[in-house]
Parts: sequence; structure tokens; C-alpha cells
Amino acid sequence: MRYASILPISALLALSLIALLVKFGVIPPGLELLEWMKSSFTEGVFWLVFLIILLESIIYVGFYFPGQFFAVLIVVGANPSAKDIGSLTFAMVAAATVGSIINFMLGRYSKGDKSAILKGDGMPIKLSRLLLAMIHINSLAFFMFAQGARKKSIKVVAFAGLFNLPYYLLLIAGTAVLSEQVMAMAENTYMLFGVICVWLIVTLYLDVKKHKAGKLA
Repeated sequence: MRYASILPISALLALSLIALLVKFGVIPPGLELLEWMKSSFTEGVFWLVFLIILLESIIYVGFYFPGQFFAVLIVVGANPSAKDIGSLTFAMVAAATVGSIINFMLGRYSKGDKSAILKGDGMPIKLSRLLLAMIHINSLAFFMFAQGARKKSIKVVAFAGLFNLPYYLLLIAGTAVLSEQVMAMAENTYMLFGVICVWLIVTLYLDVKKHKAGKLA
């Protein structure tokens, strides 16, 4: 029997480990590393934004990088033109899509199955679940990993890319009127812990329900 709670448990362990490593100075805070990257990329803002979003979009790695909000703050600080906003949005969407492909393939290979990558299992894509997963780039990473592990069609990555276009446009526009403090709060580690704990509680309930149903069958 496959348990839905395995992914949130692994996410909680990964986030806890990263928090401990940062707390005891084993690794620098992700924001500090991002600031270093920003100072290193004096030119090529588009490539910097692409790299930051790509790092945050990869499963588990994303817990270390408060990437998408940091990237948007860079964009707003650069006072981009309307054309630049379009180009930067494309860079973000491209990075998130590449990250989704990586997560999908990691999920597929975790099951040791390399077959039917394009076709999938024939079941229709549930857009409501995809949209819910897209609330945050970390949740999208776990969603894509799960899709790969469940032998779903890689077409789900293309759908996520399409939905990411208006999402990142709104993110850039919203950041222009929000303060850095509000944006930083959205990347708070305690908030991530809370969201993962809620996810874990829900999946544990579903696992127990499935287990009872299996006993009755």
C-alpha cells in the first residue's frame, strides 16, 4: 500500500535539517547566499532571476532558497520597463518549467520506471489539484514529483507552465505595491513548517481512511 503521508514527512525532515544546519552555522542562510549571487551578477539580471527560480523550484532544495520573492524584489528594484517585465516573466516561467521537468523525472525514476513518460497512465489531469499545488513553488515541486511517481503524463508540466505565465505577471505587479517585510513574511520558515504540518495531518487522515477501507474490503 502506498502512503500519501510519505512526501510531507520527508519534506518536514528536509526542512528541519536545513533549519538546523543554518542555525548552527554549518551552511549560510539562503537569503545571504542569494545576496551574494546578486552582487556577483552585476549584469545579466535575467540569468540571475532564472537561476534563483530554478534553485527554488527543485524539490527539497527549494526550502533553502526564498527564491521567487527575492527574484521579484530584484525585478522591482531594477525598475524594469514593460518589455523587461515580459522578458523577466518568461525567465521565471522557463526556470519553473525546467524545475518541474526535473522533479517529474526524479519522481518517475524513484519508482525505477522509465517507460511511458509522455503518454502516462491515461488518466485525465486534475487541474484543480494542479492549481492548488501552484500556490507556492515548493508545493508545486512535490506535486510534480508525485505526478512522476504515479506515472502521470508529462503534459502536466506544460499545463503548469501556461498557468505560471499570468501567475508571475501578477506576482511582479503585486510586489510593486507591497513592502519587503510583507514579502519576507511569506517566506518565513515557521510558515512553511505550519503548511507542511497541515499537509501531513491531511495525508495521515487519508492514509488511515484508506487502511480501514482496505481492511473492510
